[in-house]
Amino acid sequence: MDITILSIFPRMFNALNESLIGKAQEKELVNIDVVDFRKFTTNKQNHVDDSPYGGGAGMLLQAQPIYDAMDFVEKEKPGKKRVVLLDPAGKTFNTKMAQDFAKEDQLVFICGHYEGFDERVKDLVTDEVSIGDYILTGGELPTMSMIDATLRFVPGVLGNSFSAEEESFSHGLLEYPQYSRPADFRGKKVPEVLTSGDHEKIRLWRLTQALKKTLERRPDLLESTDLTDEEQKLLHKIRQNY
Repeated sequence: MDITILSIFPRMFNALNESLIGKAQEKELVNIDVVDFRKFTTNKQNHVDDSPYGGGAGMLLQAQPIYDAMDFVEKEKPGKKRVVLLDPAGKTFNTKMAQDFAKEDQLVFICGHYEGFDERVKDLVTDEVSIGDYILTGGELPTMSMIDATLRFVPGVLGNSFSAEEESFSHGLLEYPQYSRPADFRGKKVPEVLTSGDHEKIRLWRLTQALKKTLERRPDLLESTDLTDEEQKLLHKIRQNY
């Protein structure tokens, strides 16, 4: 996979050289380039923003430097691209979107700043995406979050190929509680079922706990998830105990 990031703060992305993403780059599972679109300005002051027509507070990112930066990217990396604009008014990022992004050969992220973009920038993009109903200083941190979530679904990035499949949201439910050694830590004991060696009982316990946690913390997920007959029966029992 090839990822290009357009930003006026390229040093923020040094964090992507660490941890699993850094190792994925070392293994050449992903290539990440950051393009400073300030370098493509045509004015003497190197400004990338200007006041909006019609008046209003704040400054808008101009179309020209971003268009020219995208022209540069296209020359350097020809081919079909999925271009993501970080925008608080965009669709909310989720696991399904991360899985879709992971199937692409080329991803481009355009990071905003100030009060937003000249509307004509949006003609360059395929997706307008937000990470939640709140405002951040710029699109750099959301971009890193999306890249991290996306690369977890790229084969070879995670050490355990089943990890991404079992995590929260992957099947519409929050993840069940997990424990490691020691079995008794300061009087807090691991549930006996997990040390029983009975795989079917462990599976049912985990499924029940996932349903319970989802019901308690994110009941909205249950409304949009296609539960199996088994899950529906377990959920019914859980609700009876509330």
